[in-house]
Amino acid sequence: MSVQIIKSARPGKPVTWYIYAFRGGPMIRKAVQPRKPNLTRADHEAIAAALVDDRTAPAHLLRVTLREWCPHVEGKGGSVEWAGLADGTRKVWRGHVDLIEARWGDKPISVWNDPRMVEMVVKWRDERAATPRSADAGITVLRAFIEYARLRGRVAINVAKDIPTLYKGGDRAEILWTHDDIAAFEYAAWEAGQPHIIDILQLAAVTGLRRADLVTLTWEQIGALAIVKTALKKSRGKRRRAIIPRTPQLEIVLAELRGRYREDGVDTVLVNSMGRPWSGDGVGGSFNRIRDAAGISHIDGEGVERRKHLHDVRGTFCTMLLTEWELTDDEAAEIMAWSPGRIAQIRKVYVDHARVIVALAERIAAKQTARNK
Repeated sequence: MSVQIIKSARPGKPVTWYIYAFRGGPMIRKAVQPRKPNLTRADHEAIAAALVDDRTAPAHLLRVTLREWCPHVEGKGGSVEWAGLADGTRKVWRGHVDLIEARWGDKPISVWNDPRMVEMVVKWRDERAATPRSADAGITVLRAFIEYARLRGRVAINVAKDIPTLYKGGDRAEILWTHDDIAAFEYAAWEAGQPHIIDILQLAAVTGLRRADLVTLTWEQIGALAIVKTALKKSRGKRRRAIIPRTPQLEIVLAELRGRYREDGVDTVLVNSMGRPWSGDGVGGSFNRIRDAAGISHIDGEGVERRKHLHDVRGTFCTMLLTEWELTDDEAAEIMAWSPGRIAQIRKVYVDHARVIVALAERIAAKQTARNK
């Protein structure tokens, strides 16, 4: 185990450093200063004491069950539920696990049998309201942990269930990339001297794949009639197999990507400027910088502006299935691994509405022509 130092920097607030004895361990000191603090002799003594306490922690404490579920060190112990999470999920959840342990680790796990703990959970959520998505994620992690404890007979109820979320921008079904967005992105990428990033957007628009599946897609997974790939991310506890037909639009993109420089042995469809496979974080950061430079965002009916994500390009692929190939909602849902209801919402917003406008324009033009005769 090693000491963990977490930086907190918020607009208008002084930089604060939280020093923990180890990841998931107790906080031993808080330092308010611009630079990362050095460990003092007192810090080392507190760390040593915390390590002793950790080895002799009474079994009834929450931290014991918590670390049965999520181990201090990845790959060393932990539950089957934790191991079953996607790598990216575990990476994100670990920070929230540490916060849960810092908050309640030294309390008996039995206190979670009291329904009044709902109030404590909501209070914890509200204290983090300045970052609503993170606050909601913390509740998600807490709920998953308590469910683990419930299934092991440590608690009888899950008080973190049915806690309303704070973040109101979670429904992105109506957000997708338009042709103008794509053109603006491509222009910004050329201006930035990074045209290879355009490949990411183009492949996403003709496959509907998630980021993790885009960067790991190999030429071997592209069959004569379709792309067949097992998704890295689980959906409802299962890894679905994506089967994406080889449309003419996809054929054009694949023909371009085959000509990209690759280092020997590299078989991924997408490669970076050095001919190497992209990492998920590398794609995300590079893509978002070009998106921001292009000023690509979505403004909803209430005037709220939100940045468009790479994930939103999936909606663009969905509209292509509905308009270019006239698939039914059920057929598109099968390819997208979305519910038919979500497909129907996209159809209503972006397909049916457009057709209504075109029909109205044609009727107006026809009436104007008749009057001019």
